[in-house]
Order: sequence, then C-alpha cells, then structure tokens
Amino acid sequence: MARLIEVEDAEDPRLVDYRDLRDVSLRKHLEAEHGLFLAEGEKVVRRAVESGFPVRSFLMAPRWLDGLSDVLARADAPCYVVSEPLAERVTGFHVHRGALASLERLPLPSVPDVLAGARTVVLLEDVVDHTNVGAAFRSAAALGIDGVLLAPRCADPLYRRAVKVSMGAVFTVPYARLEDWYDALPQVSAAGFTTVALTLAADASDIEDAVQGLERVALVLGTEGRGLSPRWEGSADRRAVIPMRAGIDSLNVAAATAVACYVTARRTR
Repeated sequence: MARLIEVEDAEDPRLVDYRDLRDVSLRKHLEAEHGLFLAEGEKVVRRAVESGFPVRSFLMAPRWLDGLSDVLARADAPCYVVSEPLAERVTGFHVHRGALASLERLPLPSVPDVLAGARTVVLLEDVVDHTNVGAAFRSAAALGIDGVLLAPRCADPLYRRAVKVSMGAVFTVPYARLEDWYDALPQVSAAGFTTVALTLAADASDIEDAVQGLERVALVLGTEGRGLSPRWEGSADRRAVIPMRAGIDSLNVAAATAVACYVTARRTR
C-alpha cells in the first residue's frame, strides 16, 4: 500500500521527479537519465498503473486520494500529499487534474514483435510534436490499430504531454522505434504488409480505394508541415490521399491519422 506523506516545502528533494515540468530540456534530461515518465490525471494514472509500469511515487492534492484509493492500495510507493498551490510551485503549472505519478519505463518491444500477428499498423516519420504523437496513439487505440512504429526522430510517446493527450493509449498500443530509417518501409513490406503512404502526390489514390482488399496494412504518415520524406514516400507500396473540398489541401497529421485509421479499419478483405 502506498505510504501517504504530507509535504509542505516546494524544495523538498523527494519531489524532484515533478519539478519544473514545463522545461522540456530539463524533463528530457531527467527522463533519459532515470528512465522515468509522468502520468497526469486520475484516468491516466490509473491506466499507467494497471498497465504494469512500476510506480516510483505519486503526487496528489488531498481531494484526489479517495478517487484513487484502490490504485494507492495496490502500489508500494510513497504518495506525496501536497496542497494545490504547492503542486503548482513544484511543477510550474496549474495541476488542474490534481494527481501525478512518476513511473519507471519498461523495455520497448522490437519491431518484429510489434508486427507479429498485427493486421494494421501506423508508421510515423519524424512527428516531433508531442500532442500529435499522443493524438495519433489515441486514434490508433480507439479504431483498433494493432501497433505503431516510430522513426528515430519522432517525439517520445511517454513524454507527459503525449501521455496526457493520448488518455493513456500509449500504455496499451504496442509500439517500437525503427532503428533503420532508410530501409524501414521495405522491411515492413518484407514482413507481409502493404505500406500505404499518405501524401498529396498527383498519383495518389483515394484512401478508401488504396486499402480495399488488403490483408495487412501499414499506414505511413509524415512530419508536421512537409509531410513524408522523398525516401519514405518513394519506397511505399502505395500512395493515398484523403479527398477534400477545394481550398483545403491537407489535414493536421493527427487528424489525418484518425481518418486513415477509421477508413482502413473498415476495409474489406
């Protein structure tokens, strides 16, 4: 059972995991050094613990203790109980959801592990915005996608903002980092998937037509702004576009992922 510890000093060294959450460079350094990540909000904290991530500690305002009492009962970790103003001083922002948890990362599965048994996966190339990565995972989880593969430069799915936007979907959708960016798509194709690149290329087919009849599909989406690199676009098995009305030529990558996942999940074999 979690040990409830009241803390009244914002500089208490036991709160180091939660300090200055707005400072991205600081967070990346801390998380890389200690192998931790943060979950924010009752639902996300619960999903993280239920997914098997070891808990380092909790940080909670008193009013959230009852709602997470069952989670605290199962965790062997300290729960630092602080006032909401103190939580704001420690983290650097208003913790309006009242509960935070620091958890240890687990080893990622390999690319073959994610692909094994999967029917539909999403490949993200250099999507660097944590909000977009989190939204992509949320869509993947909601629409029955089996896994996500990330290019080396993609944002961290376990960064606090990505976890929050995904509503904990990053804990349930299997994902892996691609080590070989250059030949990533040919390797996925060799594993039995048809890679379908979302692009505005003139020869791109309607997304519904592009995925019909396919047994295993890998949807390929590119970074914010410029989209897919020429290498990934050119090495995809098929190129597809989401049809739009005149005047709008593209969607945000998170929105495009949602549409592509929905259409692909409804395809017929």
